[in-house]
Amino acid sequence: MADMGREEEEEEEEEEVRTPSSRPQSQASHMLVLSILSKRRTWVCLFILVYAAILSLSWNLLKTILSWYNNSMSSSSPPSSFGWPALYASVLLGVVFGLLSMVAALAVAVPATLVTWITILVLLTFCGKPRRALVVEGRKITAEITGFVLKILLKEGNVVAAVCAVLGYFALVRRRGEGDLDKLG
Repeated sequence: MADMGREEEEEEEEEEVRTPSSRPQSQASHMLVLSILSKRRTWVCLFILVYAAILSLSWNLLKTILSWYNNSMSSSSPPSSFGWPALYASVLLGVVFGLLSMVAALAVAVPATLVTWITILVLLTFCGKPRRALVVEGRKITAEITGFVLKILLKEGNVVAAVCAVLGYFALVRRRGEGDLDKLG
């Protein structure tokens, strides 16, 4: 037992010896990350990079949906199935554009929501609220603001999805109708 205690003490001493040498390195990397993230241009670059990735993925998804629609319309000859592939494709297009609009709105809403939340908490602090009351009020305010933002995002996303689905359906049906007229003429 005494040997086990000595081994543990020796291991702790070795860890203490190792830790100070690694601390400056981790502190330096931590400070480097903080200094990079504190720059506005870093956030702008991240914002542009994320939006470029989202647009690229959505563009590829849109091309896939349209190629599926073209394949299904070229393979289906009966006129009774004329509207169904257009309906499916337009709903998928609406979903893609609805999700894109929600992501874009969320990217704009988050900083505005944080500023609002901080302003409310600062005003409550200046009103003389104790810290415990501020924590309780902060949790309530956070829940209310988050719920309100999510409701608006879902509502706007659904409206954009519905509008894009309807417009997409009419555009696809019109495109198909023009293609049929070209074949006849």
